[in-house]
Amino acid sequence: MTEVLIWSFLLRLTQSLIAASPFILAGLIVAGIFRRLMGRESTRRLFGNSSGRSLLQAWGLGMLLPICSLGVIPVIRELRGMGLRGGTILAFAMAAPLFNPLSVLYGLTLSEPIAILAFAFCSLIVVTGVGMVWDRLFPDSSQSEPEPPTVRAGLKRIAAIGVAAARHAGGRSALYILIGLVGVAMLGVVLPAGSLQHAVNGDNPLAPLTMTAIAVPVYATPMLAMSQLGMMFQHANSPGAAFVLLALGAGMNLGLVFWMWRQYGLRRSATWMGLLLGVVLLLAYGVDRPLYPHAIDPADHTHAFDIYCRPFYSDAVNPGALAIEKLRRDTSPVELYPLAMLGLLLAAGLLLNLFDRTGRVERWLEATPQTEAPRRLDVVVPGPILGGVALIGLVVASIVGCYAYYPPPAEVLEEMNIVKAEALGAALADDPEQATYWIEIYDDWSRKLEVGAFLRDWKLSDYHRIKARILREQLELLEHEIEHQDREEIQQLVARVSRSQGRLRTAFIEER
Repeated sequence: MTEVLIWSFLLRLTQSLIAASPFILAGLIVAGIFRRLMGRESTRRLFGNSSGRSLLQAWGLGMLLPICSLGVIPVIRELRGMGLRGGTILAFAMAAPLFNPLSVLYGLTLSEPIAILAFAFCSLIVVTGVGMVWDRLFPDSSQSEPEPPTVRAGLKRIAAIGVAAARHAGGRSALYILIGLVGVAMLGVVLPAGSLQHAVNGDNPLAPLTMTAIAVPVYATPMLAMSQLGMMFQHANSPGAAFVLLALGAGMNLGLVFWMWRQYGLRRSATWMGLLLGVVLLLAYGVDRPLYPHAIDPADHTHAFDIYCRPFYSDAVNPGALAIEKLRRDTSPVELYPLAMLGLLLAAGLLLNLFDRTGRVERWLEATPQTEAPRRLDVVVPGPILGGVALIGLVVASIVGCYAYYPPPAEVLEEMNIVKAEALGAALADDPEQATYWIEIYDDWSRKLEVGAFLRDWKLSDYHRIKARILREQLELLEHEIEHQDREEIQQLVARVSRSQGRLRTAFIEER
């Protein structure tokens, strides 16, 4: 049993780190841009200074930037040093992980569009309402630190951004990020395998409360949260619990809570959390019945939250080998690139923070040569303009990335044919572990098919949605029959899935 708990912790910690690495990288870059390009005054203007619109601007900026609740930590540490009000900082910290262009497009095809728009509006109410009340209660929450000298335009200015990002990656920001990762890993130890499969059923009035109890230590990337929202609506689970998952599971983590306590003290932090939990629960119960998908037959359970539970049952044999095999299967080579980049940045930050505590590197970058020979073709662009362009570039890159992440329907269908062969072949060969693994990938490709078609036509008919939904429902039935090992039903469902795949291809290629 002890071995199972240890490997469960290590597996969940590693899975969360791999999923978070691109968003953490984005957060480190944004923190460096704010510090070295935007500067204090431009950043404060971007966030509305101390005006009445600062909370709204913080929410809007958070919705655009592609960072998660872990990646936002180095950014809010910079904002704290620039003297922004606590309500504005915490509103940005809550809003940034909830939505980005990739996740919004994903969510619009997974759930009812009205539900995603309602959740976005509710998130605005949460971050602005709680931030406004908190600022009224604690108007003296801002704190300023000395602004670093400017760095001369050129390669040194670019290097200064990297140094600032590395300092965060190897400093206290890394500690807060680690605490957030440990929080979700501990859930993988405490919650038994499959214990959340019935906790958020649509007929359970305690579903939002149950989700609230586990959502703060949960870490979910924007994409994962949207995927789980889609599964909840597909199974007719509680919409109120879905909103709690988005607001607290994607928007918070234990690292953020610990940073808040260190910066604002226990009383102020407890007040923020009390206000936040109260407003989130109030809105969750407010949207629970109106957004309930009555047209869908409710399922008696869901696998959407198995990722937060223990990955192995207590009687698992050789959990270490199972954990390594699961990581090998579930991690694509593409996911290793941001992880490697994050590792290099972490190593550089550790070296800087260990051997250059006095900031000699920064002083060298900030030093201006005594004699500078002007170059006729040189054009010096002010740092705030470059910073603004860089931030816009991140948003544009995330939008462009949508087209890479969601290929055209023809390409997706080719991939689905390959995955179908693996999934159905494993089901017929009585290999439940491989079949379940490939069915999950098959399901995900069917969702990417819808998003890819929507991106290119800017519409998706109910006919196409129904065809994709039928395929997913049959895949879910197949997964259940594999669990019950009903050979006759498995063979029948394999044939039905094959036919549905053919109809889906016809619908998306010939009937668009």
